[in-house]
Amino acid sequence: MPPGFAPAPLAAARAALLRKRAGGVARHWPLLAAALGSDWPTTFAAWAADRPTNGALRDGWDLARALRDDGTLPPLGAEELAVREAGARYDGQCPPRPRRLPAIGRVRGAVAVQLAGRVRLVRPAPRVSFDPAGRDR
Repeated sequence: MPPGFAPAPLAAARAALLRKRAGGVARHWPLLAAALGSDWPTTFAAWAADRPTNGALRDGWDLARALRDDGTLPPLGAEELAVREAGARYDGQCPPRPRRLPAIGRVRGAVAVQLAGRVRLVRPAPRVSFDPAGRDR
C-alpha cells in the first residue's frame, strides 16, 4: 500500500473494481457465472485478486480452465468451456482466434464440435444427482 493511503477506502475500491470486473466476465461467460450462482463473486474475486486483467473474455476462459484443473468446474461451465475450446484457439497468452478447421472441445464429459464455423454441443456434461440423504446416485 502506498504511504499516506487509508487502508479501508483502498480495500473498498479494490472490492468494487473486482465486482465490476466479475460483472464483465459474467456477461461473456453467463453459463459459468450461473453455474457458480451465489459463489460467483467470491470465486472470481479469489481467482482474480492477484492477476491483471486480460479482458473479460480471456479472464473467463482462464478462470474456467483453472476451475477445470482444480476439478471444481460445474457442468454448465464445462459445457460453455467445451464450446469455446471447439470454436477458437486460445493459448493463454495471445487473444483467441477462430478455428478454421473442424475441431472438438472436450471438458469434463461435455463434447462440442465445430464444423464450417458453427459450434454445437453434442454431449452435455454429466450431472451428479443426489438422493435426499446427500449421497450420489
